[in-house]
Amino acid sequence: MTTQTYRAVQVSALGQFELVERDIRPPSQGSVRIRVEACGICHSDVITILGLFPDIVYPRVPGHEVIGTIDALGDGVSGWNIGQRVGVGYLGGPDFQCVPCRRGDFVNCLHQQVTGVGTDGGYAEVMFANQYALAAVPDELTPADAAPLVCAGVTMYNALRHSPARSGDLVAIQGIGGLGHLGIQFARAMGMRVVAIGRGFQKQDAALRLGAHTYIDTQHVDPAAALQALGGAKVILATAANNKAPGQLVGGLASRGTLVIVGVGGDGPLQVSPADLVFSSRSLTGALTGTTIETEDALAFSVLHGVRPIVERVRLEQAADAYSRMIRGEARFRMVLVMGA
Repeated sequence: MTTQTYRAVQVSALGQFELVERDIRPPSQGSVRIRVEACGICHSDVITILGLFPDIVYPRVPGHEVIGTIDALGDGVSGWNIGQRVGVGYLGGPDFQCVPCRRGDFVNCLHQQVTGVGTDGGYAEVMFANQYALAAVPDELTPADAAPLVCAGVTMYNALRHSPARSGDLVAIQGIGGLGHLGIQFARAMGMRVVAIGRGFQKQDAALRLGAHTYIDTQHVDPAAALQALGGAKVILATAANNKAPGQLVGGLASRGTLVIVGVGGDGPLQVSPADLVFSSRSLTGALTGTTIETEDALAFSVLHGVRPIVERVRLEQAADAYSRMIRGEARFRMVLVMGA
């Protein structure tokens, strides 16, 4: 790089953002240095900003929807080149030694470094990443479009393709937000019959434009009854950070249908009627992001089928305000920091 410093927005203490300049350094063993082009603002950034995981060391730079180009290679890095476009998502690199890793379940590594939580993330002009956290990014995607896809995108893509639903099946997406608006597009592109579930008629037009065949407004109808009137859903993806809503949807599943929890948040435990599960042999499960190769699959699928996030681009120095808007539910649909904007 031509300069000796770079700008970063760090969390100096709980809830406190600070725009700082840091010295540029070489990447460490097994890592690369990335010139960041864009970084999405994800609801999971709250983990760092509000200290929801133990042992977070401050200051810490948040951000795990990172797109950029490799600027330097650390010793021992192989398979990656300077100038190559890469993405870094939530998973910062597995240890390859724990039992889940030894069984090939790298997403659930017991000692996974979480990007922007255990290591500095992408609210910065420069970022350092483990080589095993990198995903190649197609040229067809702009940085701002690609950024949400390496977290929100792969999460929804994987949740659908690993679910029991197949082409022609009825699939419901609960929540028309940062996750849900991508889930609608992925489900439609996979040939599924898509039902969008939201609160308020004002979201209907957007849901239908994104590819939903039907919209259910929970302010006016019982969503479970409405789904049953359509034949019952093979799969429901619950994306909203609300612990009460998913339990009200279980009755809308078809026999042996599955409710997949994707959104995390809200107060209190998830409440589900045992009878709704037992008497129709329904199931409840969760889905968490994907590996780097699965991220590349999601990016390739997005290019092939025209799946794109709807984003609002903001400058790095606007990170604190953009995060606050996302938390207040004002983002439509993803806030993305774009360097040099």
